[in-house]
Order: sequence, then C-alpha cells, then structure tokens
Amino acid sequence: MGEQPIFSTRAHVFQIDPNTKKNWVPTSKHAVTVSYFYDSTRNVYRIISLDGSKAIINSTITPNMTFTKTSQKFGQWADSRANTVYGLGFSSEHHLSKFAEKFQEFKEAARLAKEKSQEKMELTSTPSQESAGGDLQSPLTPESINGTDDERTPDVTQNSEPRPEPTQNALPLSHSSAISKHWEAELATLKGNNAKLTAALLESTANVKQWKQQLAAYQEEAERLHKRVTELECVSSQANAVHTHKTELNQTIQELEETLKVKEEEIERLKQEIDNARELQEQRDSLTQKLQEVEIRNKDLEGQLSDLEQRLERSQNEQEAFRNNLKTLLEILDGKIFELSELRDSLAKLLECS
Repeated sequence: MGEQPIFSTRAHVFQIDPNTKKNWVPTSKHAVTVSYFYDSTRNVYRIISLDGSKAIINSTITPNMTFTKTSQKFGQWADSRANTVYGLGFSSEHHLSKFAEKFQEFKEAARLAKEKSQEKMELTSTPSQESAGGDLQSPLTPESINGTDDERTPDVTQNSEPRPEPTQNALPLSHSSAISKHWEAELATLKGNNAKLTAALLESTANVKQWKQQLAAYQEEAERLHKRVTELECVSSQANAVHTHKTELNQTIQELEETLKVKEEEIERLKQEIDNARELQEQRDSLTQKLQEVEIRNKDLEGQLSDLEQRLERSQNEQEAFRNNLKTLLEILDGKIFELSELRDSLAKLLECS
C-alpha cells in the first residue's frame, strides 16, 4: 500500500526461456505499461508490469543488477531472486535510453538505501531491529512473480491429424488433371526463378572474385607504401619533407584500409546472397520432387479409371446379353401359349361335337 509509481513507459515484455536459457519467450501479446515503483515503507525500488490482472514483471532493483542495451530498441536485466532474465522491446531508442537512465538512477538510490540500512543495523544491537532490516526483500515469492509453468509456457497446438488419402473411385480424372496443371505452372515459375537466381549467383561469384583480386592488390599496395615510408625515413635528409610525405602515405594507407573494410563487408553480403540462392535452390528441388510424386499418383488414378471403364463396359455387355436371352424366352413362351390356346379350342370343339 506504500508504493507509488515514479516513472512509466510502454514496452513489449519478454522472459528468457527457462529450459534453453537462450531464446526469448513473449509474456505479453502487445505493448504494456512498465512502471518503476518506490515502496516508502520498505525503502526499495521495484519494476512492475501488469497484463490485465496478471503480474508479468515484479522485480526488486538491487545494487548488483545491470541493465544492458542489446540493440537500439531492446534491453535486458537479470533478476536472481526471480531466477530469470527480463527483456523489454521499446518503440524507439529514446524510450530505451530513458528507461536505462531511470534504472541506473534507482539502482544508485537502492545502493545508498542499502548502505544506510547496513549502518543502522551496525548501530543497533537489539534482535528486533536486526530482524527489521531483513524485510527489504520483495514480499512476492519467485513462484508468484514468474507464474506457474502453464502461465510461462504458451500453448502451441499443432494440427497433427493426417490428411485423408483419396479412395479409388473418389477423384475423377478432371480433378487430377487440374492438380497436374497447377504443379506444372508452379514448376514453370520455379524454373524462371531458378534461372534468375543462377544468373545472380554467377554475377555474385564473379563480383566476389573481383573484390578478392582488388583486396589483394590493395594489400600489396599497402605493403609497398609501408616499405616506401621506411625507405624515405632512412634515406631522406629532409625531416620535414619526409614527415609530410609520411603523413600523406599514412592517410593513403588509412583510406585503403577503409576501402578494404568496405569491400570485406560487400563480400560478406554477397556470401549471404549466395546462401539465400542455395536455399531457394533446395526449395525448388523439394517442389520438383513433390510434382513428380503428384504425377505418379495421377498415373495411378488414370489406371484405376481405365480399369473401372473396362469393368463398366463388361457389365453393360452382360446386361445386353441377359436382355436378349429374356427376349428370346418371351418369344418362345408366347409361341407355347399360342399353341396351348389352339389346343384348347380344338378340345372344346371336340366336346361340342360329341
């Protein structure tokens, strides 16, 4: 209840991964308010940040803490009590510098407060006063600061359900042809990109060779100039002229060294472009392999469709033969019925005559 906010800013909050101790884990989905608080009752400074009702930062500043700027917009500090490392990502370098200045200011104030507290503890001899000095620690435990394992570790769900395979009669030929055309278009695009990347790769390789040659030439020139300076210092009797010439040569050497540095940076950039081109080449090979698999599956489907057509044709032929047999039986049956009718009429006439 005795804490008062003395400085606030907004930043994205991160914590070091407790397992790897290398990767950063975001503890806020967006920028949140990060504030410095002063607890007048305990005479301590704390950094507190809330994401809703959850405390994502609750760090007590101690004299041995150090806030480190790792980039123009990112800084970090280690909290041994919380057994973690906090990281803050700011929107600008100005906000980062302001936060770092306040951190250093309150760290110094915490150091002075600790020294005063130690002096008071040395002057007092009663156990009650000695125990009172031990209440400078934050009342929150590391568990309440860091949260549970479920709170620290974001839930990552992956769709592990396998893709259903089509049945033998489910995919028509038109659908498989559309898939084949789509992959052919993808392959054509990849071939075009591959040609461009190959040309860029060849050009980059040529540039690297050219820069290496220029670098070797600059190095030779620098060595020659160094030797020339040494010779001029030993031979020339005019000290002022030698000094002037030496200064000019040193400036030339410095310019050449700067040029060498620029060329080395250019070589590193070209190497990175070559690595990117190789990655794209690997992606093209992967897509080509997938296209071949689709073509093989398309051939299998065409074979299944052809088999189904043959079976349908045989079934139609069998039905036609069955109809013809039925028709023949009906004709024979009609003839027998006609003969029986004539026989009945004849029997009836005989009965009438008798």
